[in-house]
Amino acid sequence: MTVAIVTGASRGLGLALALGLAENGYRLVIDARDATTLDRAQAEISQRAEVIAIVGDITDPAHRLALVQASDTLGGLDLLVNNAGILGPSPLPPLARLALVDYRRVLEVGVVAPLALSQLALPRLRARHGAVVNVTSDAAVEAYEGWGGYGSAKAALEQLSHVLAAEERDVRVWWVDPGDLRTRMHQQAFPGEDISDRPLPETVVPGFRRLLAERPPSGRFRAADLLAPVSA
Repeated sequence: MTVAIVTGASRGLGLALALGLAENGYRLVIDARDATTLDRAQAEISQRAEVIAIVGDITDPAHRLALVQASDTLGGLDLLVNNAGILGPSPLPPLARLALVDYRRVLEVGVVAPLALSQLALPRLRARHGAVVNVTSDAAVEAYEGWGGYGSAKAALEQLSHVLAAEERDVRVWWVDPGDLRTRMHQQAFPGEDISDRPLPETVVPGFRRLLAERPPSGRFRAADLLAPVSA
């Protein structure tokens, strides 16, 4: 049986990915900060696969260790999905007014914690020729007003992923831009606006499944490209 850790899996893209992995036969370790939503996610996923849910903050070293140790109890670790992240203040402020305390929190959750969790996971992933998936954003490569904090964190995560891929020859490292999705975080970026035209998170799951099935070399991928038909 294959085993995956998916962070931030109580709702949105994280939950959709966890459900998709469960359908593909993965045993799962999931986490979130809110116990109520995590319990609901665990109940839904458990109908398809074995799942361990651990409440906690991904910036807490003890919590990260608990996630990795839980994967050991399921038989090992084949896949780490660093999905957890935060937007920062809403409405999104320009950089001139971005409070540094808020920016540090975005960086801790979106850059430092994924690296720290990857460091714990890498010995296990190397042994099983596993993979790391870091969820990124087009805000990492495009300049959108108000997105300086979140976007620069994702840019840092992308470069971190790129270097990790160069260093870890026995592990696949993929950083994936899922595109704009109809999630609570995306709604927070556009308070009061109707985002119902954005696709639901589950619509991009087949793209992630394709990535895992085909196991291309480490690199950056867009879900839109992974969802495109394969040319003859």
